[in-house]
Amino acid sequence: MAGRIRFGTDGWRAIIADEFTFGNVALCAQGIASYLLKEGIANRGLVVGYDTRFASREFAGRVAEVMAGNGIRAYLASSPAPTPAVSYSILQHSAAGACVITASHNPAAWNGLKYKPSYAGSASPEVIARLEDEIGEAEGKGVSTLPLEEAQGSGLVQSMDPAPAYLEQMGRLVDLELVRRSGLNVIVDSMYGAGAGYLAQLLGHDGAGDGATRVQEIHGEVNPAFPGIRQPEPIAANLTHLSQTVLEQNASVGIALDGDADRLGVVDESGVCLSTLQAFALIAYYLLEQKGQRGALIRSLTSTTMIDKLGERYGVPVIETPVGFKDIGTAMLREDALMGGEESGGYGFRGHIPERDGVLSGLLFLEYMAKTGLSPSQLLQQLYQMVGEHHYQRRDVTFPTERRAQIQAKLEGAELTHLGGVPIESTDSVDGRRFVLAGGAWLAVRFSGTEPLLRIYGEAGSPGLVKDMLDDAGAYLGV
Repeated sequence: MAGRIRFGTDGWRAIIADEFTFGNVALCAQGIASYLLKEGIANRGLVVGYDTRFASREFAGRVAEVMAGNGIRAYLASSPAPTPAVSYSILQHSAAGACVITASHNPAAWNGLKYKPSYAGSASPEVIARLEDEIGEAEGKGVSTLPLEEAQGSGLVQSMDPAPAYLEQMGRLVDLELVRRSGLNVIVDSMYGAGAGYLAQLLGHDGAGDGATRVQEIHGEVNPAFPGIRQPEPIAANLTHLSQTVLEQNASVGIALDGDADRLGVVDESGVCLSTLQAFALIAYYLLEQKGQRGALIRSLTSTTMIDKLGERYGVPVIETPVGFKDIGTAMLREDALMGGEESGGYGFRGHIPERDGVLSGLLFLEYMAKTGLSPSQLLQQLYQMVGEHHYQRRDVTFPTERRAQIQAKLEGAELTHLGGVPIESTDSVDGRRFVLAGGAWLAVRFSGTEPLLRIYGEAGSPGLVKDMLDDAGAYLGV
């Protein structure tokens, strides 16, 4: 029985004190508990983590109380932690899964809940459907709880720190000593989020020894209002302070993490923010060219066609999925993929977990710089010599709710024949509507699965064409 709580591309998100309430979080937790019990894996326990948002710790405590009320052990994080660190804890504890209280990159008024199955990645569409049904059942049957203090006393809720095992895993996947010795000057923008302190702890701190890499962190304090930015999403509009700091400190690079540290943003040595598509292609190029690794590359349909060109160049398959890491992660597991990535700046890697990991992505980018001795802008030019120039832009458009059906009808009508003056060669509706132009440029339009937004994406060989494409699409849709 489906209820009123529905999961988007990555969990359930809502406005705090409106729909995101302790009562609704408890319903979600009861749905998860019922699912684990019916699957016969509840005896393995559930990891419970949370980010730095308003009341996230308390919401996580409520999840633990519901698990205890159903006789399920909860491994409750002792402090805010990156979502990938919480996911990795599933493997550490051989748990049935994890529940993470986070709204990721959403604005401050939001919070959310993600469920991660035993394989430590995003829940598949099939699992999500089961959870929604169980949550719907809980709306009618009620919730079982055990007060947190009592649950802790009985051992049903156990405190755990996700950091140590996760940091050890980073050391296995990245040559940290190479990065530490490289002399890079790194500015890290943690965006007031759960990733604060992780890169500094791994690589060193301000004033490290002569010749050693220096890491300076900004926005590392907890402030759930996210002052100075619209939301903790590592894109250019939110990274002006990082760009300024890179220039002021004559830094080598700026690394940004989103609110739950599963996404990466990169600012080059001149203060220019790389697009998420450029970062994706650069890391994939590094794995293929410098590290000599091979394996399938998984990309969402709103991600870059540079990945397709790299796949052709290095003889590896490229598999396209709808938007959302639930589809990318599933494909990564099925294909034993080398890397998976999406337009939002989330990238996952073989040998780790089938999950976005901003910290690991940032470390690999720094390892790339350390190994080659090149700056981010030089790395980008090297990539362009291989695949040609690719420029990208995304516009997020708010609209009155009553206009959604009208916009949808215009999309389905697909009356457009040209964008930016270039003929449209093909269209598809795999996820929203995508238009492929003569010459390989593309534009996609879809409704966000996590926010009340219409997203318009475009990639082309020049910034001017990208802008013209987006302008034409917005005019056609009346937004």
